Amino acid sequence: MKDITLLSQTEQGLSSEEIRGALLASLTGRQLRKVLIVPPDYTRIHSNAGLITQMYYHILSEQGVKVDILPALGTHIPVSEAQRSMMFGDIPADHFYVHDWRKDVVKIGEIPADFISGITDGLWNTGVTVEVNRRIMDPEYDLILSPGQVVPHEVIGMSNHAKNIFVGVGGAEMINHSHMIGAVYGMERMMGRDHTPVRKIFDYAVEHFLKQRPILWILTVTTVAEGKTRTHGLFIGEGRECLTKAVKLAQEKNINFTDHAVEKCVVYLDPSEYQSTWLGNKGIYRTRMMMADGGELILLGPGIRQFGEDTECDRLIRKYGYRGRDAILKAFHNPENEDLRANMSAAAHLIHGSADGRFTVTYGVREISGQEIQGVGFRSLPYEELVRSYDPERLKPGFNTVNGETIFYIPNPALGLWIDRERFEREI
Repeated sequence: MKDITLLSQTEQGLSSEEIRGALLASLTGRQLRKVLIVPPDYTRIHSNAGLITQMYYHILSEQGVKVDILPALGTHIPVSEAQRSMMFGDIPADHFYVHDWRKDVVKIGEIPADFISGITDGLWNTGVTVEVNRRIMDPEYDLILSPGQVVPHEVIGMSNHAKNIFVGVGGAEMINHSHMIGAVYGMERMMGRDHTPVRKIFDYAVEHFLKQRPILWILTVTTVAEGKTRTHGLFIGEGRECLTKAVKLAQEKNINFTDHAVEKCVVYLDPSEYQSTWLGNKGIYRTRMMMADGGELILLGPGIRQFGEDTECDRLIRKYGYRGRDAILKAFHNPENEDLRANMSAAAHLIHGSADGRFTVTYGVREISGQEIQGVGFRSLPYEELVRSYDPERLKPGFNTVNGETIFYIPNPALGLWIDRERFEREI
């Protein structure tokens, strides 16, 4: 099919009718019996992929097509009933499957070591096994729909497209290696950029191992204003061109430059989205390129109740902590730490979530003790105490003056990337 590109002509974003029209056009001429939709999970609720999934479900069901839905969980906690209802509306629960990244996958290929070494400047020299959820390879599916948001991302540079498959419904080998390769290569070399080493890995895997599968990518570029998700662009296609176009728009809409480094930044982590530091540390990833040396980052996490998204990752975070890139790599290469080497995505997460001593990170939470927060390498202050000074209800996005002090406020770190323009231009 010919790619579909739909751009909003106003800052209000595309209407539901415009989006539905593009989805209908993407199905024109297809004879379908069974379709698999692979949307992101609740952590990407602002992608508008939930609305898109609902529209596709109803359009296809009315045509007599059987529709299965496999949320792209990656290593995240399965979508709860309340989250499913909020994101996916009236789609019946029995149409949903839960992805198990450790067990429910099949191997489809191997990316050679020499390719990996070449794209990482020799920083990683082993091959990567490619695994995907077995349903991706099920020949009964006439079409696989992969909706999701393109936005700056700490592991790959710009999220979505093939990442939705190889990480979202991928296996432990690819999830672990891609995260660790990104961490070793350096997130600040990749965030906000397209052709990064990890993206090249996914591009290679699509071209060599999924070319015969009927996958249709449905990519959004969104922002949130006044609590409403605004879809600025919708890009639908079977190849990579739709991603290339979406990246350009996302770089325009989701990268925020400040004229200088920020000494103090306050980030609010909505409890409906962030219940773990595994997710909440997005407040660190997305702001680190803006933070001044010696600055302070405050994360307001009223819903944070654990560190990892599963018990093993939680245990590893508690054991090794967010101690900085060099310390984690030293621990990773220690033969005695087999548990960390067996969970490379956790090791990569610990690197990503570390400020490396360049600035401090203070968490304000309710459901984890201050001692536990400090035990993994962060500072801790009671949530209620922090909110008395930095009340999300009173702060506006960007610079604010609070008790004579200048702070920078971010209401949701998932929707952008913040960069100190002076540092960025100096390091190009």
